[in-house]
This record gives sequence, C-alpha cells and structure tokens, in this order.
Amino acid sequence: MRLLSIIQAAFVYPGFLGLCLGHDHSYPRVDHEQTLIDEPTSTNGIPFSTRVYWMRQANLALGHPCPKAPFGTVIVNHTANSGLGELVCTGVNSRSATGNPTLHGEIAAINNCTQILTNPSGPYKLSPKEALAAFADLSLYTNAESCSMCASAVRFAGFREYVYGTSIGTLVESGWDQIEIPSAEVFRRSSGLPSSSTLIADVLTNETDPLFAWQNDPEYPCPRGCSRVGGRCEANAVNQTAIVVRLRRSSILAGIGGSGRLV
Repeated sequence: MRLLSIIQAAFVYPGFLGLCLGHDHSYPRVDHEQTLIDEPTSTNGIPFSTRVYWMRQANLALGHPCPKAPFGTVIVNHTANSGLGELVCTGVNSRSATGNPTLHGEIAAINNCTQILTNPSGPYKLSPKEALAAFADLSLYTNAESCSMCASAVRFAGFREYVYGTSIGTLVESGWDQIEIPSAEVFRRSSGLPSSSTLIADVLTNETDPLFAWQNDPEYPCPRGCSRVGGRCEANAVNQTAIVVRLRRSSILAGIGGSGRLV
C-alpha cells in the first residue's frame, strides 16, 4: 500500500486531546488554549472507535496480558485506506531482552518500521530518503506516555500523530521511575522543527492503566487474564493462547496478512 505524502503545517500543536472515556474531551489550538469538544467522534477525520482499536493493538503487541514492563507501541498508516488503516510495525520495551537502555517500545517500533520500509524484499521498498519522508504519513500509538527521549524521537521523526494511553503522572503514582517531562512540553518546545504532529492523550486509560498498576503494589488486582503467583502477576495459560490468536487476527485485519512481517 502506497504511503501518501502530506503538506506539513508551519506550526506544531502543543496541547493535547483528552479522549479517554469519562475524561474531558478537548483539542489543541494554535494559541495554546484548550477548547471543549462535546462529542469525541473523530480527530483528523479518524473515529474514536478506530483510536480504541489501535490502542488495544498496542496492548496486544506485548504478547502477554501482564508483562513486567508492559510498554507496547504500534505504528499505523491511516492514509493507506478508508478503513482501520494499515499496521506497519510494532515494538515493545526491549531493554531487558537486549541490554540496550534506549529500546523503549517507541524506539523499538521506529527501528522496526525503518527496517520494514527500506527492506528491498518487503512491501514498501523505499529508499532511506523516502522512508524518512514516509513517517509524516504515520501515526504512533503507545499505551503509555512517552518519556522525553521517545517524545523527542517522535517529533524528530515527524509523525503525523502521536497517541498515548496512560500518562507519565499515573506511572509516577504507580511507582515507576520516570523523567517527569510531559510530552506536551516536548511538543511545545519543538516548534522549531519543520514538521508538525498532533498529540492525542489519555486514550483507553481504563484498559492501559491496570497494566502498569500491579508491579509495585502487591494488593492491586492483576490485569484481566492473569493471576497472582509468588507476588507477581502471571498469565493464565488459556488467556496467553487467546492473545496470540487475537494478535494474528488483528494483523490480518490491519493489512499485514500471512506473509507480512509483524515484529
């Protein structure tokens, strides 16, 4: 599926759009003010139900209902078709698996996308220059607000949209070590970059927050599909199998297909 180019605006949206059920729904203005939206029907022409779908895919990308570091990301091309969009790649926090401290879910996904976009045997076959330009068509969904490193990477990549679930503030309250610089601040200070990105916050937090709440609280209920075993949450065998099946099905629905690469 061809990646379509878009005209980049001369400004960056510094605010964010609250889209979680039960939260206020607002969108950013160039004057930095927040304006209330009565119905969260769509943003950039994309229905809220589609946002929910892809945030759930970011959770499913983990391949486990309750991993210790449950940071998952999917990168999607919403310009590819008029349906759900096209899944280009996924990424999960790979620090412990690789020993690379920079491989947060977002960085892993960006690396995976670059490999897929430039693979001469892959579906896109882009040159490095074309791949760099292609990020302007893509939306990054991550189930937790990006750290300042990853938020900066999102802006340098020039993503069309950046959508997150659980906030940094909620992560800190749950005992996670974080650099407490919100993505909105990184976006506000990146106005000198030639690209613009729309920041959409707090999507599906009723499903993303529980993934990050149990690790430092032995009394907190395990996420759905998991049970406490020796002080930590472990996946129930039947639910682990179900996640693998759902992930395979979602890749087909999103356009990856059986011969595509899902990383």
